[in-house]
Order: sequence, then structure tokens, then C-alpha cells
Amino acid sequence: MSQPQEATPPPLHSVSVAGVVVREDGRLLAIRRADNGTWELPGGILELDEAPEAGVVREVLEETGIHVEVDELTGVYKNMVRGVVALVFRCKPSGGTERTSSESTAVSWLTPDEVSERMAEVYAVRLLDALDGNGPHVRSHDGRQLLNR
Repeated sequence: MSQPQEATPPPLHSVSVAGVVVREDGRLLAIRRADNGTWELPGGILELDEAPEAGVVREVLEETGIHVEVDELTGVYKNMVRGVVALVFRCKPSGGTERTSSESTAVSWLTPDEVSERMAEVYAVRLLDALDGNGPHVRSHDGRQLLNR
């Protein structure tokens, strides 16, 4: 007689969205996070009943004060350690005024070179991927470094 197998719970993943907001002069919108001081894209966890495009519009506005129009999906990124899947969309600003929030201590329009200098590689690559026109890119990382290029 075989032993009954214990049911293994399904893996839990979190889905986040982020916006690569590109201004007409080529500068990119970035925030300095309030919780850890790192520079990243504006974005956050997608609500259960929310479409990805609506989520990125909401998150960018909440964190930066900037209204955006979504252009296209430019990448899918998975943090293999934390189980977070991030959908990154290129957007263009459509109004609003830069401001910080409870989640951001600074909001700035950076050049691509400034992005590379200020952001960890796993976050900077998301912005740079959105600019190359070859997406959508699919990449995995461990929170510190890319596992595939």
C-alpha cells in the first residue's frame, strides 16, 4: 500500500510593475526609495484586480506625481530569491509635477549615464533594456546580480 503524499503548496509569486518614463529630452524618471535609499524605477506590487498597464500608471503617479501613458512592455524580470516577477513598461509623461511620497525621498530625471552610476545593475538594466528597442527582454537575477544576459 502506498503512503499518501502530502500536498505541496503551490509556489507563491508576487507580481510587480514598473515604469520607464522617458521624457522628450531622453531623461528617465527615477526615485530614491524611502525604505532603503536606493535609486530605482517607480513601481510596486500589482493589485489583484488590476490590469498591468493600470497598475504602472497608478504606481508612477503615487510615487512621483507624474501622470503617464503606457507605450509597451519592455521586459519581464524575476528575482529568483524573493519570487518577485516584475513587468516593466516604457511610458511617456502626460502631466503632473514631480513630488516625493511616503515611498520616495527624491524624484529625479536622470540621463542614461546617471542611471548606470546610481542604480544597482539589476535595476539599471531595466531602464537600459527599455531604451534599446529589442524587447521585451526576459531576465532573472538574485537581487544583486543578473543570472542571464
